[in-house]
Amino acid sequence: MKNIIVGTAGHIDHGKTALVKALTGIDADRLEEEKRRGITIDLGFAHLQLTPEARLGFVDVPGHERFVRNMLAGVSGIDVVLFVIAADESIKPQTREHFAICRLLGIRRGVIALTKADLVEHDLLELARLEVEELVAGSFLEGAAVVPVSSMTGAGLEELRGELARVAAEAPEKDAQGHFRLPIDRVFSVRGFGTVVTGTLVSGSVGKDQEVEVYPRGRRLRVRGVEVHGASAERALAGQRTAVNLTDVEPDQLARGDVLSEPERFRAVTRVDCRLELLGSSKPLKHRAPVHFHSGTAEIEAEVRLLGGVAALEPGGVAYAQLVARQPALVLPGDRFIIRRFSPVVTIGGGVVLDNGQRRYRAGEDAAARLKVLAGGDLAARVAVLVKEAPFGLGMAELVWRTGMREQQIGAAKEGLEVLTQPQAWYLDRRWFQEARNRLIQSVGKFHQEKPLLAGIAKQDLRSRELAAAPPFVVDALLADAAELLVEGETVRLRRHRVVLQQDEQQARAAIEEAFERAGLATPAVPEVLAQSGVEPARARALLQLLLREKRLVRVSDELVFHHSAIGQLRKMLVERKATRFSVAAFKDWTGVSRKYAIPLLEYLDREHITRRDGNERLVL
Repeated sequence: MKNIIVGTAGHIDHGKTALVKALTGIDADRLEEEKRRGITIDLGFAHLQLTPEARLGFVDVPGHERFVRNMLAGVSGIDVVLFVIAADESIKPQTREHFAICRLLGIRRGVIALTKADLVEHDLLELARLEVEELVAGSFLEGAAVVPVSSMTGAGLEELRGELARVAAEAPEKDAQGHFRLPIDRVFSVRGFGTVVTGTLVSGSVGKDQEVEVYPRGRRLRVRGVEVHGASAERALAGQRTAVNLTDVEPDQLARGDVLSEPERFRAVTRVDCRLELLGSSKPLKHRAPVHFHSGTAEIEAEVRLLGGVAALEPGGVAYAQLVARQPALVLPGDRFIIRRFSPVVTIGGGVVLDNGQRRYRAGEDAAARLKVLAGGDLAARVAVLVKEAPFGLGMAELVWRTGMREQQIGAAKEGLEVLTQPQAWYLDRRWFQEARNRLIQSVGKFHQEKPLLAGIAKQDLRSRELAAAPPFVVDALLADAAELLVEGETVRLRRHRVVLQQDEQQARAAIEEAFERAGLATPAVPEVLAQSGVEPARARALLQLLLREKRLVRVSDELVFHHSAIGQLRKMLVERKATRFSVAAFKDWTGVSRKYAIPLLEYLDREHITRRDGNERLVL
């Protein structure tokens, strides 16, 4: 089943609501004030099973200039516009404004209905048709069907349904496989059920018992139930008018302009880069001018910051700009928006969001070159720009938020990038990756020059020196890619590095080992042994570390080091007493050592799983 959203547009009292009722049998005027005054004040909704393969959801929007803000909340997310013009009045101010809004929002398809055709003579009907064709010339509605209709007599309705069926068949479906987003256009309470929100599901799907997040409020809620076009459903799909019953929230805690989406999938922002078009009928738009920013169902006060040193955008002009909003909103690249002047409140332009990364441009930075790439159709190039700007690359979750694309689409955009798969998908600029890898190699080489007696540098020390803020797994990937380096546990060295001792170092090494070997289990203090080695303290400590790495010596505690032969004899003695329980006093008798040595040795044996403590005794394993 193909689901297509049809939005009405047109001047007040040109018959939009009457036409929707004539087509669907549903009165979209839901408010008593609307019925009393005979005009649509807020959004109305209806639906029509047009063909076995296509179902239309109608969003009926107000035409009065005072209610254009409500109109904007409904027109976002529509696939097809039903452009309504009364034959007896033809083109009016809100006709032009609604038409401009539809064009700025990137709507690609539509049908034009000449309503109240029964009230005019044939000549006036043809004149209205000519005026309509002149209005839409060169736009997305050029060549669109113009159908005279009468909601009162029913004339032309079948032809209009046929044209809607044709256009609906051509319209692409919204992405039901994408990430779930539902801009909220109504919030109300239903007795026995609680809070219900409605909106046009612009992407993904939502089902019963699903956890959702309300953006920008950051509140997590559970879906109690879902309705599609007034009927209960297990799941709603992109392109459907959807009502969602939410648990544990009051209606006054939500509002039009909020967005339901996946928890922690996106971030609400106050700053977006965009491509901005100013209508030809507008006055020049100055840098830092205040505007009303309409995106999805949200309306937010914002400031327009023209990029590239532009002082003002002339009527009919296009420029790159940054919009700085007073409140955060969920906005993704590719989203269309409208801006309206503060006073008088009229539509002056609109455009498309290019980046939601809240970037702050430096003086002299070529923002246009950057945004030209982000505005292009090459997803790989767009991903590459975002990844290159990040100090240590970007993960898949961040790229989904920064591009608005699905994981599969991003996964195919790898040109010029290094992609890590473990412990998560992570994208790195290839040039940066190569330069960082070479920097690590050089740093390890420098360490060897400074401390030739050490086998290598600790991995954590290397990271702190060169890539302190980088995720550890990025450093691991760089080390794994460096053929010149060898990682041995937590130590990193050049593969070609070998410890070569000078003659005095060889003598000192032998003296240190001999001192510990001669002492047996009554091991001497480490500082005393190093002081008598015959070399300066720094080299003596390095030689001690060398003996420990070679396992000629064994460190039992921070203060105690034993020769491997003494530990070996101790192990052999305990093997002969397998399954024996013993106390500390017995251990002292067996070994002839004092408590100073006995306790650290026993703790070492426990760690090595040679013994196991059991109360005040130990068991030989």
